[in-house]
Amino acid sequence: MSRHTEHAEVTGPGAPDFLAMQNSPEFQLLKRKQRRFVFPVAIGFLAWYGLYMYLAAYAHDFMSIRVFGNITTGLVFGLLQFVTTFIITLVYVSYANRVLDPAAEKLRNALELQTDGAAAEVAGTITQISGEKP
Repeated sequence: MSRHTEHAEVTGPGAPDFLAMQNSPEFQLLKRKQRRFVFPVAIGFLAWYGLYMYLAAYAHDFMSIRVFGNITTGLVFGLLQFVTTFIITLVYVSYANRVLDPAAEKLRNALELQTDGAAAEVAGTITQISGEKP
């Protein structure tokens, strides 16, 4: 099936208007809330990982300090990379459950129902959750 045919089927009579929803202030606010969490956390984690790699490559004396037994600071820093990953995952899941998922659910429902009132309700919900206006 050609791409044009697929597009025609999706945008036929009674089909949801995906482009209108994507351009709506409510959807843009939802994406902004997601990016405000994801980008700083990703940059912070990459900086933390970069520090670990820098120390591993250039600070051999520091990374080979024995903390206890055969456990060195390099091993501790390496294991902390895993701990950091799990913590970031838990925090993101919590954030998504509290902020992103309720708003996304309402947007999905509004898209499925194609009602004008549902989009306004979504804007009110996002504003209540985030304290930010679309």
